[in-house]
Amino acid sequence: MDSAFVGHVHALRLALTDPRFDACAVTGALAVQPGAREALDKAAAAPGDGAGPYADRLAAAVEASGTEVQRPELGTLVATVPATAADRDAAVAAVAAVDDEAVRLRTAVKSRDGFFTTFFISPYSRHIARWCARRGLTPNQVTTASLVTALIAAGCAATGERWGYVGAGALLLLSFVLDCTDGQLARYSLQYSTMGAWLDATFDRAKEYAFYAGLALGAARHGDDVWALALGAMVLMTCRHVVDFSFNEANHDATANTSPTAALSDRLDSVGWTVWVRRMIILPIGERWAMIAVLTAVTTPRTVFYALLVGCAFGALYTTAGRVLRSLTRKATRTDRAAQALYDLTDSGPLAELPRRLQKGRGPAASSVWITALAAAALIGSALSRPFGDPVLIAVAVLYAVAAGEAVSRPLKGALDWLIPPLLRAAEYVTVLVLAAKADVPGALPAAFGLIAAVAYHHYDTVYRIRGGTGAPPHWLVRTIGGHEGRVLVTTVLAAVLATRAADFPVALTAMAVAVALVVLVESIRFWVSSGAPAVHDEGEPA
Repeated sequence: MDSAFVGHVHALRLALTDPRFDACAVTGALAVQPGAREALDKAAAAPGDGAGPYADRLAAAVEASGTEVQRPELGTLVATVPATAADRDAAVAAVAAVDDEAVRLRTAVKSRDGFFTTFFISPYSRHIARWCARRGLTPNQVTTASLVTALIAAGCAATGERWGYVGAGALLLLSFVLDCTDGQLARYSLQYSTMGAWLDATFDRAKEYAFYAGLALGAARHGDDVWALALGAMVLMTCRHVVDFSFNEANHDATANTSPTAALSDRLDSVGWTVWVRRMIILPIGERWAMIAVLTAVTTPRTVFYALLVGCAFGALYTTAGRVLRSLTRKATRTDRAAQALYDLTDSGPLAELPRRLQKGRGPAASSVWITALAAAALIGSALSRPFGDPVLIAVAVLYAVAAGEAVSRPLKGALDWLIPPLLRAAEYVTVLVLAAKADVPGALPAAFGLIAAVAYHHYDTVYRIRGGTGAPPHWLVRTIGGHEGRVLVTTVLAAVLATRAADFPVALTAMAVAVALVVLVESIRFWVSSGAPAVHDEGEPA
């Protein structure tokens, strides 16, 4: 840091204390993490020449060596090294004119968030975040408190009593306030960590799906079986998220990535009110949790799930249709990295790997997405139309595995290839849901809920590893849990074997759920607490 530095404390905080970047700098100050230490040593050992602050020259040398130097956007914050007394006086005046604590508090809030979060939560949750920071609380502690609060809310809903539903609604809203606070605390105090990334990435889904289970248990106490609705809501939400993740990964680093549809969207964003309407109608997490909380308090679990299914289905159709239009009207050239990310998101196991190995080196195929769509439709249609345990469904599952393998055997660089992962998710999840419902025995749907929850965790874990830049989980993990096609085949075989003893089907599904959960949780925890995990927090679109 240059001894003549003049600027805001928060400008220095951004440059010197953010653990997410190997090297970070503002005018007059440079900080490096161990990953950039070698580059710094070489820069410091080089002959000194040139004008300007030494810290700036070091930063330029480190960057020239190939190490990326993060330069945070300061906005109204000041960071400078004055050359003259007059410049120094002007800089001091500029510092005095801006309250950096107000800037720090304002920027603790996501720049892009939903209407409910922006106007009903963030105005006071940011102050809770500052209160937590001043008392030494960490984002991980707040995240854990949010999870515990949501689990208590699920427990209240499971009572099936009106007081329980009212308490569950209030606690779910409190959990969401804490959920917003943990990210704001991380940004306010720059406390990013590997463990925090893992907790932040997974707990939102765990809280929401646990609440679904609580509502289903509560309804069952009064003889209303809504497990199929709860499972359907979880399937819909998970598939919707995979659409978001796949589209973003496919276009993350695409070149010539423009389209008339995207241009129209940008023009609509320039009209203030349309931004909020378009964010609200997709029912992001803030609006969704508010709706769930209010309906839980004043209606029944069945009503909650009906509203959730209708609202989320509309949001999913709206966003997916827009993205399909963008993909068809743009001339994007996708990279090998994007194609690999899409393949990793397909979660293809040993059966689907074989065609990929046999056809290695062949170019992209425009038919991949259509093969996947037909295979998924055939599997789901057969599960719906055939009686429980019909051996024909095993043959259909084998054909599905072969078709899925053929679809992903070439690089996934087609305009609509980002639809392949969500189509495969829908095929697997809906098939399990239908088989559990057709078994028509107590415990089948709750067991299927547990199985899909375990598999969905694995899929979310894959997404956040790719987002963090560390790549998908090791492929031995995918092979161990069978891949999507392997799990579908095993489920259909179990249904056929247990057709005359359907009461044992829930036991088989539970065993599958426990096996998958143990493998993926152990490996996931190992990764996220390791030094190789990314110290990032999700700053993308609201989920």
